[in-house]
Amino acid sequence: MRRIYFTLIALFAVVLSSCNQQPPGQVKVEGGTIQGIVTEDLTIYKGIPFAAPPVGDLRWKAPQPVEKWDGVKLTTEYAPAPMQGGNPPSGKSEDCLYLNVWTPAKSSKEKLPVLVWIYGGGFSFGSTSEPVHNGEHLARKGVVLVSIAYRVGQIGFLAHPELSAENPNGVSGNYGLLDQIAGLEWIQRNIAAFGGDPDRVTIFGESAGGISVSMLCASPLAKGLFHGAISQSGGSFGPTRPTTYPGENMKTLLQAEQDGIEYLKGFGLSTIEALRQVEAEKLIPQGWTMPGSWPIVDGYVIPDDQFKLYEAGKYNDVPVLVGYNSDEGLSFPSGRTPQEYIDNVNRRFGPFAEKLLQAYPVGENSVPRSARNLMRDAAFGWPTWAWARLQAQTGNSDVFLYYFDQHPAREADSPQADHGTPHGVDVPYVFMHIDPSNPNTTESDLAISEIMATYWTNFAKRGNPNGDGLTYWPVFRNDNPQVMYLGPNAYLGSVPDEASLWVMDAYFEWRRSTAGAEWAE
Repeated sequence: MRRIYFTLIALFAVVLSSCNQQPPGQVKVEGGTIQGIVTEDLTIYKGIPFAAPPVGDLRWKAPQPVEKWDGVKLTTEYAPAPMQGGNPPSGKSEDCLYLNVWTPAKSSKEKLPVLVWIYGGGFSFGSTSEPVHNGEHLARKGVVLVSIAYRVGQIGFLAHPELSAENPNGVSGNYGLLDQIAGLEWIQRNIAAFGGDPDRVTIFGESAGGISVSMLCASPLAKGLFHGAISQSGGSFGPTRPTTYPGENMKTLLQAEQDGIEYLKGFGLSTIEALRQVEAEKLIPQGWTMPGSWPIVDGYVIPDDQFKLYEAGKYNDVPVLVGYNSDEGLSFPSGRTPQEYIDNVNRRFGPFAEKLLQAYPVGENSVPRSARNLMRDAAFGWPTWAWARLQAQTGNSDVFLYYFDQHPAREADSPQADHGTPHGVDVPYVFMHIDPSNPNTTESDLAISEIMATYWTNFAKRGNPNGDGLTYWPVFRNDNPQVMYLGPNAYLGSVPDEASLWVMDAYFEWRRSTAGAEWAE
């Protein structure tokens, strides 16, 4: 009888436990209960709100707490992307502060590492719903994959004296970065319900997303919200400048406020209150444009010139994996003729142009890849290399530096024979969205995609990309600056075009000097 009694008690406990469990795919988060898509090996949630809709009076304000809902919210479709000139797959709306989760966890107790994707798009475009950002393949490598939306363009980054006056911190702009921070705060409070570990969060992004990662590493507001960072073609280490160029995009709050005044005048309006009544679609140019569509040094979200912050050790010291592509400059104009190239270099670099033209020479009758490399290094190579060197010098966490150079083999006499890997080509490799049925896909493409995805997810798991079956990736050190070359295999090499990078470094050092700053004014 005693044995029967305890058996009945155990069965009752099992039944009671099962009654208290959520149905498959249902999770309770801030705001209420959500229902995702349950597959054989993943549960997927799309369009989870992490903040209140930033509309009406909340336009150009920091994100506010998410609004509660009744019942079960279906989270099976991507939410609209932020307002922008393009046409994202999920549409667009001012009501855009949503995130997505792909989790392989079978219970909330698994505590899997978390990878958080921040999309690029020049801070003027971008969405989580682009097919190449689908996180299913990375999640299957044992991580919880999250992608966060943030406001872009003038809705995401407009500064104006009225906006600063109404802000308790006396600043404006940088709403898109505050959205990212709010998403990371939401992850800290909610990701455990999806089987994720809030103490093992790694942020990663490409282009403006990689620059965002860099800025989050420098922002005191993001301290403790992540424990590792991956930046693909990112970094924000140039000084502020009134006239912006790739790699020198940052402005001061005062400069951005003056731009905001001119922006408001363009609508024939005199107050921000009136501008808040304007239809969102009319606020967004159809192309990438300044002002008002880039983060700024506001003294609050971004306290100062990031190079100076890193020199002083004032940043979020976490392991970082950073790199850039071999032919980033191919995607940006550098001059169609030798003279046009020379004129552009003189216009941008002024008294320093001659030294840079020697480091990145032009051909007699053509603009060779060495000229495009100037654009690559000014916008991506130097900021990434500077980041690695500064953190290796002043930080305690490991740094891993890579150079992505995967591209199809070409005939020697082909017009594209000297082309490397353009901007943005790395994203489908990392997300493992290389189509094996495409006749242009090679075995090397598939292999390097697998290698990169494994390095990235290993880094999320341990703060170190290394693992069985992979080429060993050493920590970057200033006295032994080894770089991982990715494509067509993974192998170690020296810093690409290092001599030219040192000339670029001297330019930025001059720009931070009194003479360089005065010239840029």
